[in-house]
Amino acid sequence: MKKKACRECKLFVDGSHCPICNGTDFSTNWQGRVMILNQEKSLIAQKIGMKRGGEYAIKLR
Repeated sequence: MKKKACRECKLFVDGSHCPICNGTDFSTNWQGRVMILNQEKSLIAQKIGMKRGGEYAIKLR
């Protein structure tokens, strides 16, 4: 089964709502993923504006 990602913040979600933005609009059509482990030290997290650690989709359709 393909993972679903929140269309608003691009976080991969298992439940029925996103824990970051409380959104309920998800997509299973995504490309690429990035794992943010330490958002304070991660240059990638700062570049893409992620404030929380987790697994994010790079591109959603």
